Amino acid sequence: MELKHIDIAFLSVSPANMRGVKKAPDLTNILPSVRARGILVPLIVRAKSCPEPVEGGSPTTYEIVAGKRRYHAAMVVAQEEGSVEPLPCAVMEAGDDAAALEASLIEDIARLDADEMTQCETFTRLVREGRSVEDISLTFGLTTLQVKRTLALGNLLPRIRNLYRAEKIDAVTVRHLTLASKVQQREWLALLDDDAHHAPYGQNLKSWLFGGSNISTKVALFDIASYRGEIISDLFGEDSYFASAADFWTAQMAEVEDRAQAYRDAGWRDVVILERGAYFHSWEHERCAKSKGGAVFVAITHRGDVTFHEGYITTKEARKREKGEATTEPKRPEVSVPIQNYIDLHRHAAVRASLVSQPSTALRLMVAHAIVGSPLWRIDVER
Repeated sequence: MELKHIDIAFLSVSPANMRGVKKAPDLTNILPSVRARGILVPLIVRAKSCPEPVEGGSPTTYEIVAGKRRYHAAMVVAQEEGSVEPLPCAVMEAGDDAAALEASLIEDIARLDADEMTQCETFTRLVREGRSVEDISLTFGLTTLQVKRTLALGNLLPRIRNLYRAEKIDAVTVRHLTLASKVQQREWLALLDDDAHHAPYGQNLKSWLFGGSNISTKVALFDIASYRGEIISDLFGEDSYFASAADFWTAQMAEVEDRAQAYRDAGWRDVVILERGAYFHSWEHERCAKSKGGAVFVAITHRGDVTFHEGYITTKEARKREKGEATTEPKRPEVSVPIQNYIDLHRHAAVRASLVSQPSTALRLMVAHAIVGSPLWRIDVER
């Protein structure tokens, strides 16, 4: 870059300036210093050809890439005093909008006064100019994950971004909203505007987005690469979730059944799959080796975690063995787990269809869940 002193008449704000052209800057904290000492830190500018050379002046005008607030402060001083000294400027090469954006943002980051949404909008413009996430991360000394997190804010609707910029919603809420589709974002804004309802915030928002069952991909027993359902990535929590709980449970229970059959094929007397949400209590069981007729108990939480407890029998069965009483072999279920899940889905659909014609019953169910603080309910339009 070349350092020059340029008359203020030949300067204007560049469209590449990250703070924009139209918005008037806040000069409260720099105007007293500019009045007292003038402009000390050079503006970053680039040359642009002047349509009509000015008589007695420079044939070239310059656009300000970084330093909009200093420029406006100097304009105020010029109006107050009738003139102002030429401003110190570092002149960069013309034509490279991406480089100009980087210069503008780097300067603001160095001063720690660029808000997160402004950085997001500038990073988005850099991507449109051809910069990759890796390029941006190297330029600004950030990790690729930090850049992706900033860019993720660009998926929010403009009104949500403005609410966050105005500090009307907190950081946790806006980060969870990056997981929401555009439809869900509009539904959330509708709740925000509706005095009769309360829009969910913070951690409650994540439960609302996933219908109360935000199941992490970490608990999946099956191969994620072969999963055909939708997965939503949480860049801020460094985690990802299954968009459809029903699709997850279909795949998860199929894998549980396959592993249970593998245990049986390996010689285990039986594999007992507990009901979802039921705990395996060790004090109600005793250790028993596979060779002596021990079984495998499978515990499944509502969050999707699956634990295989190998080599146990119930305390009741152990007492019968001590007395020499015969223990009956457990009966195999007539319906497999995947078929049972299929039946449960049909039952669920039947209940939904019935509740449509019984709104008072549906209201009572909703109120009961609301009173106990359960996240396992939401209100949808029945299509």
